[in-house]
Amino acid sequence: MMPIELPRLIFGATTLGNLFVAPSDAEKHALLAAWFRHGGRPVVIDSAGKYGAGLSLEVIGRELASLDVAADEVLISNKLGWRRVPLRSAAPTFEPEAWIDIRHDAVQDISRDGILRCWQQGNELLGGYRADLLSVHDPDEYLAAAIDPADRRRRLNDIVAAYRALADLRDSGDAIAIGVGAKDWTVVRELDRHCDFDWVMLANSFTVMRHPPELVDFIDSLARRSITVVNSALMHGGFLIGGDFCDYRRLDPAVAADAALIDWRRRFHQACRDCAVSPFDVAVAFGRSLPGIGSVALSTSRPDRVESLVAAVNRQLPADVWELLRRRELIRLIPAGAIDRPTGPATNGGTVTKPSSR
Repeated sequence: MMPIELPRLIFGATTLGNLFVAPSDAEKHALLAAWFRHGGRPVVIDSAGKYGAGLSLEVIGRELASLDVAADEVLISNKLGWRRVPLRSAAPTFEPEAWIDIRHDAVQDISRDGILRCWQQGNELLGGYRADLLSVHDPDEYLAAAIDPADRRRRLNDIVAAYRALADLRDSGDAIAIGVGAKDWTVVRELDRHCDFDWVMLANSFTVMRHPPELVDFIDSLARRSITVVNSALMHGGFLIGGDFCDYRRLDPAVAADAALIDWRRRFHQACRDCAVSPFDVAVAFGRSLPGIGSVALSTSRPDRVESLVAAVNRQLPADVWELLRRRELIRLIPAGAIDRPTGPATNGGTVTKPSSR
């Protein structure tokens, strides 16, 4: 199979699952239409069974059909590991307060059989479309729930077994490439020793607010092995641009650690004002600055903002911005790519392929 070049911008589909807001069906239709009006080809959409307990996938399938999108014009990423189940309580039991006005619940289902159940359900929700980029979603949370070392080993075995199932789907042609999506990048590094990844999606990890040097080294290691890195959650769930939630959790200014994050954002916004740049553009530019990062995933609930997302992934910021952020101790490093990364077509991102062997 020929390699597939990913665009610099991958459209995150959390909004379609009603993350923090509940857009109307008409607004969701307009959002997908804007993706195909302004995005390259194929348009790459990142979703998950967890997003609105499958609502995001359901909306994608419905609206792609409504727009009469050909299968070869879209590439869907489905992060597997959460499965839709009936809602038996007043509110969903996963990520309280994050998902608005949804009518199902979701449960984690990570094992060889569980991941296949999630894959099958996901394709059913997509209707006449299918997900070609597959991964195990939130393996870090699954491991973190272990009650003792023995339970953690069992859970790790569950994840590795799930990846063997995904590798079988890739090898049979039912998927193009397999990867991993996680918030804790150290778990991605751990799984990298056990699994055969074509791509890696990092969330809340390499951002303008958080960029440990060990992670930079790991991203470089992935790049040397031609494993594509997709960077996501660059705004920490909207926090960097003024939201009340950070990494899916509402912050409490009375808690010292939360107050420190709010103070960092205040100083960051002031630095951006002093440089006459937007916090959003700075966060995007930093998030895609490492040479090993092929694409970034960005989300918006507003169709009229899609064009600005495309512009943001191609915008080069003056070196003075990075120098000021470093002098004010807001960033630890200035990646070379933040200053001199070449610009060009928005389709020039990472590359995935279905390898015959590795």
